Amino acid sequence: METKIPEQLKADVPPTRWDKVLTATPVVMTVIATLLAGLASGEMTKAQYVRSLAAQLQSKAADQWGFFQAKRLRSAVQLGTLDVLQATSAQKLDADALRAFAATQPDAAVILPALQFLLAGELPAQAAAPVPDAKVRAALEAMERGLAGPELNRLVNAAPAPRVADALRAAQDHARAFDTLLRPVITGGDLLGDLLDPATTDRRVLSRDFTVLRLRYSALRYDTEARLNQAIAHLLELQVRQGNLTAERHHRRSSQFFYGMLGAQAAVIIATFALAARQRNVLWSLAAAAGLGALSFAAYVFLFI
Repeated sequence: METKIPEQLKADVPPTRWDKVLTATPVVMTVIATLLAGLASGEMTKAQYVRSLAAQLQSKAADQWGFFQAKRLRSAVQLGTLDVLQATSAQKLDADALRAFAATQPDAAVILPALQFLLAGELPAQAAAPVPDAKVRAALEAMERGLAGPELNRLVNAAPAPRVADALRAAQDHARAFDTLLRPVITGGDLLGDLLDPATTDRRVLSRDFTVLRLRYSALRYDTEARLNQAIAHLLELQVRQGNLTAERHHRRSSQFFYGMLGAQAAVIIATFALAARQRNVLWSLAAAAGLGALSFAAYVFLFI
């Protein structure tokens, strides 16, 4: 005699541990797939942000290269004009007459120190240029040598970003300090130049002598300022390269997380089929393998890429 269990009683029987695991698998895989999708989206957002920041830094670097070219050109123009002026006159510069004239002016206290620098053809004593970190210097030298490919990327990545930022700030502070240091010389020279303007004075010889001094000094000044702008531009270029490499890394991680999400979604689909199939063990094993593979791959990407 066969005993039949009512369906209502069957429904009240608690599921086995295996049934619980099988039922929870699609839910867990769905959560994992959602998490990986969020990581993929977040990495792509970071890549876009870093790329945008690198574009801004590239614009700043272009400005510094523009300053560098303009000042080198000004230096060349000053030297060319000086050569023409000296070639058309064989008269020797009279430094004593310039000092005597400057000493009689109301602003002699400002003009005489400036005139002394002009006559010496020397810049005011300034602090030594800041020396970047060794790894930063190695990356800058590699860029200047024109290295490319993995070797350059390795050196650029090896330079710590905070050290690059510190070197950039130091170079900018050094350039501003030079401007501050040179301002009294420029102010005193401008005052003396106004007093010796050929259009307003009959001191033609002194005016010519001062013009020679100013051209020579301006060429030296512009050449020095150009080198300062060049140092800043190189550091900005290094930051741009670092930003581009970081953006590429985030983009690569985003792609890998996306592949992990696809693996987790495949596990969801297989586990869902296992709920309705007779050969549950086989399908659940496939779902578990896909899920573990997706998790392992995502962990590897998170830790090592």
